[in-house]
Amino acid sequence: MATKYIFVTGGVVSGLGKGITAASLGRLLKARGLQVRSMKMDPYLNLDPGTMNPRQHGEVFVTEDGAETDLDLGHYERFIDENLNHNSVCTSGTVFDQVLRNEREGVYEGKTVQIIPHITGEMQRRIALNDGADVVLVEIGGTVGDIESQPFLEAIRQFSLEHKRENCMFIHVTLLPYLSASKELKTKATQHSVKELLQVGISPDVIVCRTEYEIDDDIRQKISLFCNVPVDCVIENRDLPSLYEVPLALEKQHLADVVIKRLGLVCGSPDLTDWCDMVRRAQNLSDCVHIALVGKYIELHDSYLSVVESLTHAGIACGCKICVDWVDSETLTPDNLAEVFADSDGILVPGGFGHRGIEGKILAAGWARRHRLPYLGICLGMQVACIEFARNVLGLADANSTEFDERTPDPVIDLMPDQRGVIFGGTMRLGKYPCALRPGTKIAELYGTTDVSERHRHRYEFNNNYRARFEDAGLQLVGISPDGNIVEMVELAGHPYFAATQAHPEFKSRPNRAHPLFVGLVSAALARTEG
Repeated sequence: MATKYIFVTGGVVSGLGKGITAASLGRLLKARGLQVRSMKMDPYLNLDPGTMNPRQHGEVFVTEDGAETDLDLGHYERFIDENLNHNSVCTSGTVFDQVLRNEREGVYEGKTVQIIPHITGEMQRRIALNDGADVVLVEIGGTVGDIESQPFLEAIRQFSLEHKRENCMFIHVTLLPYLSASKELKTKATQHSVKELLQVGISPDVIVCRTEYEIDDDIRQKISLFCNVPVDCVIENRDLPSLYEVPLALEKQHLADVVIKRLGLVCGSPDLTDWCDMVRRAQNLSDCVHIALVGKYIELHDSYLSVVESLTHAGIACGCKICVDWVDSETLTPDNLAEVFADSDGILVPGGFGHRGIEGKILAAGWARRHRLPYLGICLGMQVACIEFARNVLGLADANSTEFDERTPDPVIDLMPDQRGVIFGGTMRLGKYPCALRPGTKIAELYGTTDVSERHRHRYEFNNNYRARFEDAGLQLVGISPDGNIVEMVELAGHPYFAATQAHPEFKSRPNRAHPLFVGLVSAALARTEG
């Protein structure tokens, strides 16, 4: 069977949930036994989000092979439960960069290089790299009508012709605004959005309507008539309490059945038992656990999207609700710690870059250590925990990371040797790396094995010159790279739960398979509330 391609576009406004729609459809198709891959095509000119400000763009999601990607790939992995790779992401920047390099190398044999066919051709080539799966879901970033999205729309129009129209389909996600004054949903915005799509030669096969209210038959008929799609191809996608309820809602709307019929897919009946059980558990959680998330980009919660989702997964696994208390690390002082963490059952310090807010994160780690409050440090969260321990337990008052103080007399965190003199952007320690855990430790017990692997995104590491002093004082270096060179994970002896990792475990957590380190934090926090 030829690979089938589903292109998901968006209209009217940004942030409608194209990624969640695509990820949910992927889950429904995989539940029918199909092999599904996902791809995100973004119109920005950056080569990748790696150097973009998280407060503007949200988190950078890292794949197993080290690609720095848009956060939507996190949704794809969590929903479809498939590890993606560098072929799963494409930006205007990467496309233009490749085309210009091709031109310099004479690939085009002196021809005039143009948007069509060279830019659109490179876009199509990147889509085709995902050949081999039963279905490839391709989300086009931005909004139809935006100037920067036009080459992508032209590329997928051409792609559908070259790969036969019966092997490709278009899903358009659009907004149905509700006017409270007249108490009615309005379809005109959707009609105009579809007209924009038709102007570039793309006729949508399915229209997914994002709405706060139920769509009645009259609305469906109207959209069907003016947007030239069958009535059963007008799909309602209403606001729901949890993202993980979306696949089940779309299943009730028969979205997957419409897709299967349109593409002529041969597959079995859906098995959503595991997903339904997870959603049912999520809807019936009892106790509430307060986790203080101490970050420096908290103005945009999407900066820590995978972290928050991983806490949610752990809450489902432990049977409790997670209440995230957002703490700006820049606001923390020695005098307000007791007030800030008065209601906290646990503290999580996530990753980040730069010196801003670092002292506040160090204070948070110290508070958790001294007051036996469950603590999980991720990447920078491990580094600040080590700095705090060096200052206040080892007596190295000026200990620091060379990222924040190049002249520190005690660089307990230092630049990795292979990172010296390297420029920013896609050059860090990225992607999957193995780790050997010390048997008998809490972290090893949580994993249930001593051989693990996690995804990384960092330049600095624990300074091996301080290993013995940390171990002797009780901060155990329980996870080491197989070659013995890099400290990957630490835990504090005698503490209810004080664990930290140089990696980013949030990228591997799944809603129906919570990550062990997050389960450890939430279960320890829950035990604290019950005690």
